[in-house]
Order: sequence, then C-alpha cells, then structure tokens
Amino acid sequence: MLYAVVDIETTGGHASANGITEVAINIHDGNQVVESFSTLINPGIPIPDYITALTGIDAEMLADAPAFEDVALQIYQLLQDKVFVAHNVNFDYSFLKHHLDKAGFDLQCRKLCTVRLSRKLIPGKPSYSLGKLCSSLNIPIQNRHRAAGDADATSILFNLLLDHDQEGVIGEMLKKTSKEQILPPNLNKASFLRLPNQPGVYYFKDAKGKIVYVGKAKDLKKRVASHFSGNKANKQRQDFLKNIHHIDYVRCGTELMALILEANEIKRLWPENNRAMKRYEHKYDLCVFEDQNGYLRLGIDKHQPNRKAIQSFNSLLDGYNFLNLMIEKYQLCDRLCYLQKTASRCKAHENGQCFGACSSIETVSVYNKKLNTALEEIQQLQPSFVLVDEGREEDEMSCLLIEKGKFYGMGYFRNKNFLSDGIDPLKNDLAVYQSNSYILNLILNHAEQFPQKLYQL
Repeated sequence: MLYAVVDIETTGGHASANGITEVAINIHDGNQVVESFSTLINPGIPIPDYITALTGIDAEMLADAPAFEDVALQIYQLLQDKVFVAHNVNFDYSFLKHHLDKAGFDLQCRKLCTVRLSRKLIPGKPSYSLGKLCSSLNIPIQNRHRAAGDADATSILFNLLLDHDQEGVIGEMLKKTSKEQILPPNLNKASFLRLPNQPGVYYFKDAKGKIVYVGKAKDLKKRVASHFSGNKANKQRQDFLKNIHHIDYVRCGTELMALILEANEIKRLWPENNRAMKRYEHKYDLCVFEDQNGYLRLGIDKHQPNRKAIQSFNSLLDGYNFLNLMIEKYQLCDRLCYLQKTASRCKAHENGQCFGACSSIETVSVYNKKLNTALEEIQQLQPSFVLVDEGREEDEMSCLLIEKGKFYGMGYFRNKNFLSDGIDPLKNDLAVYQSNSYILNLILNHAEQFPQKLYQL
C-alpha cells in the first residue's frame, strides 16, 4: 500500500474563495518515503499580509511559479490510488480536491488524519497541533509553515505512528465501514459510535464544552454522519468541523418530538452555528388593551416575546384578515380596532352594523362586554387534544398536549391509562415548552395526517 503524505500552503482558510501557494507530496511505501514532490504555485490572487508573515511566501516569490492547472495532472497522478495522509486531512484534501475538480480531475482517495491517529496511538499529549506534537516527540521541523518542511515532519510522525500501531488501528480506519475518514479531527470516534439509530436531538460542543450547534434527527447516527460526509470547500463548513470536539444527545420518541425539542433548545441556548431557526419568530400579534376612555381595543402589532397575545400571525395580512372576520361576526368597531383612522365614525356604523362605540353612543360597559364575549368564544373554539405516539422504549408511549390552541408540553408514560384521570394530572407529568405558531403548525399538521393518534379533550 502506498501513502501520499501531503501538506499545502494557501491564501486563506477555505478552498472556495482561496488559492494554493505551495504543495508538497511525499510518497510513502509504509516503511519510508520513496518519492518527493514540491512546488510553489501562483494562485492568481493577492496573498494577505498575515499569510506572508506566517509562511514567508509573498507575491514576488510566486511571480514565476506555475498556475495550479499547469501542475494539476502531475499532482493528480501522484495522489490518485494512494492513501491521502495529512495533519487535519480534511483541510488539505478539500483544497486539492476543489482545485483539481476545477482543472478537470476527479480526486477520490481514502484518507488518514495524523491528528486522529496521534490521539489514538499516542494519547495524553497536551496539544496535537503539528508543531507542538512534533516538539513533544522530538521530531525536527525544518521550514515550519512551508509545505515541504511540514510534509517531511508529518512523514516522520507517520513513521512513528506506524511503529506504534500494534493492534491494526490504521487498517481499521481505512476500512470502508469505518467512520474515521469522515469524522472531524478533534472528535473522538467513541462519541460518534454511541449515538443510537433513533429519533432525537444532538448537540455539537467545542473544546470547552460550549454548545455550538443543535440539530434534530429521525436517526441520530445517520444524521450526525451526514454533517461530516463530502468535502465542501466553504469557510463555514471548515470552521464548523474544526470546532467539534464532543457530541451529546437526547433521545425522543418520535421525529415530531425531536423537532419540537430542537426548536426550544435553539431558542434556549442560541448556538452560534444555528442560523435558520434563530430567524424564526412570530411576526405579528393580535392584542387587546384599554384606551383612555375605557374602551377595550384590538390591534395587530409586531410580536413582542413577553407580551400575552390572543393570536399570532406570520404576516400582517393574516392578522388583518382575522381581525376583519371578528369585526364582522361580533359587530365590533373597526375604528377601535385600528382598521380605520381618518373618519369620525367607522364604516360599520355608517352601514348600520355598529352601535356607535366609535362615537361613544354605545357605552363602555356594553361594548367591552361584547368584545370580551367575542374573545371568550374565540378561546373556546381553540382546540384541546392529546397526541399519543411511540415512546423511546417498546413499553413506553409519548404524549403531546395542545390546550386551547397552545402547545403545553410533552412527556412519556408507561401506564396505558395515563389519560383516564383527566388533563390536570396529565399536565403534572409533562415537561412544559414554549409554544409558537411554528411548533403549533407542526403538531396540527401531524394530527391531521394521523388522526388515529389524536384524543380530543
């Protein structure tokens, strides 16, 4: 078996927007390096000052260097059919695969990460960065942060790892069934392997244990593995993978419960890498308040998390449509509902459909009683039901409670008669969660799709 021990220097941290400035490849036969290749490369874009300060490579050095496409065939021939070895292998591999793809070559290699290998075969080191690890192992590095110097040091490290591998760890890592090649460099394989093939919510944590991402899954192991497959070259993905050190998870009875828990956990924890769910909020609320004359008024206003809303809407139009229906059904005053601002009387009054609250003919007590009756009827029309579904174990059932149009909470029961004592004892055994229209719509859609799971209260 032949290995290609690789190191590259680049203009930045992700391949999709950066170029390669230097490549070094040492072909290793499992005993020693049998062939070496290195070249500077002109990336065709400016080199940031901090890169020059780190590597010593500047524009003048690269002025006469070949473009990547000029050496792409040679690089491809050296790498293809070899095991691609590098320190934090997914970084180097993503760059070379991306730029080889642009040059018309489809690189497909098995990979070995010397960071992951070192953690397994030489445990207990305070740092596994190439410089600090080599220093602790007395491996000399000539020309640090230059491709050839780092590739040579990685080759010596690889020799040491081969010598330490008395139990066939490298062979196991190279098997197609192994996940070692796709896992982030800092993630312990055991942390991944303990994930069950069940619904749930998973938490990616950084080196300090801070949660940096929350996700839901129908199958926890498959979903987490999908984060690591492929070789996307963008900066967001590269930084994301590098920052994953630990995985925790919570099992759920169903995918729906995982969706609900995920939405609540993102709002609670606010992880830096969850973007889509952070943007979700109710946009508008139907609210009631008393004006200076004592009349109760309805209005559609922008959502405020700490305000109690009668109803919430995703658009202003939805809110106004609902309010118009209330005005028509309950003979409310559209001026007191902020749907008419200029005239002294509302349109309904002019048409004989309003009793004159807008001009103080209808008294405060009469109008307010009418509006409160409307609000009570709306509240009574809101659905209350329980969704019963599979639990986390065979002898367990899950339960989600909707009370008067609001999601109350969810939990698990082993007693099949858990609904027999009514709603109040049930609520005592449920974990309470925040309700919003996103979660409510998830539950209502599920209840409509699976009516056999629904128990009306």
